[in-house]
Amino acid sequence: MRLVFLTHYYPPEGNAPATRVGALARRWVEAGHHVTVFTGVPNVPDGVVYPGYRNRLWPQKSKIEGVHVIRVGTFIAPNKGSARRILNYLSFMISAFFSLLFVRRPDVLIATSPQFFCGWAGVLGKWWFRCSRPWSRTPKFVLEIRDIWPESIGAVDAIGNKRVLSILEWLELRMYAAANHIVTVGQGYRERLLERGVPEKKISIAMNGVDRDLLETSEPDPSALRRELGLEGKFICSYIGTIGMASGLDVFLRAARLLRDQGEDRIRLLAVGDGAVREELEERAAMENLNSVIFTGRRPKEDMPVFLAATDVCFVHLRKTPLFQTVMPSKIFEAFGMRRPILIGVEGEARKLVVASGGGWAMPPEDEKSLVSALLKALDDRNDCEIKGERGRDYVVTHFDRDQLAKDYLDILRAVALDEPMPRYTSPY
Repeated sequence: MRLVFLTHYYPPEGNAPATRVGALARRWVEAGHHVTVFTGVPNVPDGVVYPGYRNRLWPQKSKIEGVHVIRVGTFIAPNKGSARRILNYLSFMISAFFSLLFVRRPDVLIATSPQFFCGWAGVLGKWWFRCSRPWSRTPKFVLEIRDIWPESIGAVDAIGNKRVLSILEWLELRMYAAANHIVTVGQGYRERLLERGVPEKKISIAMNGVDRDLLETSEPDPSALRRELGLEGKFICSYIGTIGMASGLDVFLRAARLLRDQGEDRIRLLAVGDGAVREELEERAAMENLNSVIFTGRRPKEDMPVFLAATDVCFVHLRKTPLFQTVMPSKIFEAFGMRRPILIGVEGEARKLVVASGGGWAMPPEDEKSLVSALLKALDDRNDCEIKGERGRDYVVTHFDRDQLAKDYLDILRAVALDEPMPRYTSPY
């Protein structure tokens, strides 16, 4: 098949959507398909173009691991604030659409959301191919949903204007209607889409996963990192990911106060990453002398294995809101892949997976007392941590091997292209 994938993020960017699309595209090429990816120049999360790249008005073409990559010009903005980021999203939609005017008609056009306007670039692209080439078969449009936009930005109060949100919600429903098929990353998202009126037969699930070949490499030595951060001899609970409004990571600060009040100095709370609220949280921790909380800022993705190796318990957390019960954070698979137990502070689907795996513990979101209690128990039973880490790894390798998931996704795309029945999905948890 000839596949075109529209994505706002792509390697060398190292966030979850870039990693997912890059892994899928490479495997589809290896399976013999022609894959073209439309994306922007790498710049997340700081809004600074990576060395070796330039943001230009005209499309820049390259070939990476067999994938044809077309980078379009966008309004560059850091991953914080609203107005500049919306301009960034809109500019990608416009640039990607106009670049689509000059490519050969694909069999399947895929667009991944969020961000929301990337999905709309796919809608516009489908309309263009249908109207400009009526004698030719219109490509099927597959919309990938990794987050329910704009509901998710309303849930964290990123946009408070109800009129704007209502317009975005109308556009959201139109986008769902325009898609020939919708692929989402978990059962929770599927249920949410059904609630929004999307027909059941129009939805398939293609989960995130782990790269088995990367897991076979030996675990890195974390001793140098522990010395660098002053963590020698400490029990480390790490949050690794975007420190944004949805993360609810101020629970680290409240937990640090409890640890200080209890005179407990054996535990360190490590926040690895950057985001809209990282600077604010770091300043508050410094003002209160919360020495058990350490912020590293953004670190290269290739450093993540050593951070995981230095970690005793991985912390996966989101704010307490009904919408986030649908979310399936990709950091779950990465932590389990490195044999690290997980303390999950997310309700819904993510909690079900962690509990089913036997690879961790669950706590209520935003509950610092439960966080401290769970860490103290883990500190006193290191053997249980190791057992849970092994169970988590075995579970994701068995059920979420990215090679198999890419094949399953490809089966969905083939069924869409040929108007065949969809493959049946069975949840492993």
